[in-house]
Amino acid sequence: MNKIIRFFLAGALLLATIPAFAALNILACEPEWGALAQELGGDKVSVYNATNALQDVHHIQAKPSLLARARNADMVVCTGSQLEIGWLPILLQQAGNPKIQAGQPGNFEATRYVRMLEVPSSVDRSLGDVHPGGNPHIQTDPRNIALVADALAKRLAEVDPANSAYYQGNYKSFAGRWQAAMQKWEKEAAPLKGAAVVVHHKAFTYLENWLGLREIAALEPKPGVEPTSGHLAEVLAQLQRQPARMVIRGAYNDPRAAEWLAGRANIPVVVVPFTVGGSERAKDLFGLFDDTVQKLLAGSR
Repeated sequence: MNKIIRFFLAGALLLATIPAFAALNILACEPEWGALAQELGGDKVSVYNATNALQDVHHIQAKPSLLARARNADMVVCTGSQLEIGWLPILLQQAGNPKIQAGQPGNFEATRYVRMLEVPSSVDRSLGDVHPGGNPHIQTDPRNIALVADALAKRLAEVDPANSAYYQGNYKSFAGRWQAAMQKWEKEAAPLKGAAVVVHHKAFTYLENWLGLREIAALEPKPGVEPTSGHLAEVLAQLQRQPARMVIRGAYNDPRAAEWLAGRANIPVVVVPFTVGGSERAKDLFGLFDDTVQKLLAGSR
């Protein structure tokens, strides 16, 4: 009996000396990049989203809970193009984590890998929430997701070379499924081409570019400035001259302005998820675009 006990004790001691599996800790600024990191990283990563679909990512606070996540992160995966300018620099500075500082492999900005739209010739705060690098809401076009996925898989392999083959294998699987899904979405969304729309915030530029929608007005008088009664009245008068098919807003936008305009213009409000988690169906990246396309089609009928 004593020999058996000594055998198990020796085995337990041996197991204690073997290093435990440590997942790559990823702090994603937005849910879409958290979902993409999970697709590519699988069980080799542990992903935490700094924001959720019902928050305006422009206005986030660097809370102690986020600070703790940043201190322990191996990577931060964010949109960039100053979308997170109000909180991410503070978070990175206070975290004191050299692995995730700007310019390091552990700091990934998705907008560096796509063609940016609406790049201003000059930036002035009087113009509203205008980003000098261009419109940062790139996740509304699945073609951008494909480009970012390629770059992110390579960056994961750089940060964690021991699992490089695993990340590339996941990327190939994802890329194949994503291309097939994009073909399906584009075929389904063909009736939307040329449809005139009103948007709450100028957050759908890339979606419009992908599907051929025509944005004729925005509820915000300037990007990031809440709708005013005077501006809404101007938009309503414009719609009497130039009708639109629907009003589009994100799940996080205050619904009142869209409902006011839609009721008077007799057009539907389409609430798109905007990011992963923005609706019941948008549980992952595939569900995000499944739901977005179907809601736009329903609103255009």
